[in-house]
Amino acid sequence: MGAKRSPSRLERRLLEGHIVVTAEINPPRHAGADTVRTQARLLLGAVDAVNLTDCTRGIVRMSSTAAALLVREEGVEPIVQMTCRDRNKIALQSELLGLSALGLHTLLLLTGDDPAQGDHPDAKPVFDLNGTALLAAADRMRREGALLSGRVVAERPSLFLGAAADPEKDLAKPDRMATEEKAAAGADFVQTQPVFDLDRFSRWMELVRAAGLHRQVAILAGVFLLDSARRADFLRTVPGVVLSDTMYQRLASAADERAEGLRLAIELVDGVSSIEGVRGIHLMGVDATEGVRAVVEGSGLARHVTGAR
Repeated sequence: MGAKRSPSRLERRLLEGHIVVTAEINPPRHAGADTVRTQARLLLGAVDAVNLTDCTRGIVRMSSTAAALLVREEGVEPIVQMTCRDRNKIALQSELLGLSALGLHTLLLLTGDDPAQGDHPDAKPVFDLNGTALLAAADRMRREGALLSGRVVAERPSLFLGAAADPEKDLAKPDRMATEEKAAAGADFVQTQPVFDLDRFSRWMELVRAAGLHRQVAILAGVFLLDSARRADFLRTVPGVVLSDTMYQRLASAADERAEGLRLAIELVDGVSSIEGVRGIHLMGVDATEGVRAVVEGSGLARHVTGAR
């Protein structure tokens, strides 16, 4: 029994062959709905869908499900991020059923960060499943209606499943690519770690094409909006990110580091968009909602999003 087509607009756009644009919103560290609504309004018309992160870095924030409902009320399609850090396999499967029932069909399933680095370092992590195992469970649920226990539910959830991809990890182990494992587990699309080195990303895409993965999953290349050389220096410590000294110096020597970061993001967007097999761009940044619109409008993405309105 195959998976049902979901009502996801992102899924429809990809099936129609469009280049898509996604961005992300970090829900606030408080209960104020207006913070989420304001960011959603700024992104309306500039993106196809927006991720709502799930307590990134183990820091308590408004739930991604609640934030997704607020974003949807503002006319933007949400992508609900869901991690394995805080829920056991019962709660994870329950959440998958509930999200589909609420009409939140597009998900990004992740292992999640260790809470030791967050604001509750004494919190007990669960990790009953990892991101790939959760993908497989969700895929089986939507295709067969079967839970991990083997019990079959009366109505299958309708889900469009995403995962994260780490090109550097795959380049290090090309004979056992994690992206290939996620595709086999049921991922429909992947959003990559931030791309700063076009040559290395191109090498990864060669591996992706050689394995036929670009025909199995939609590749959305991650582009991070740098606002300062200090931010760039920090990102160089993040696993999976390759950012050259030349790029760092370009920001450090700029009269306006934020403006230079936007120019750099536009260059990267246009560069990765031209690589065979790339189906879209995932724009990231810290407090970068206005910058996302500027990158879309200043790059070749504008004609794709304008056609989607």
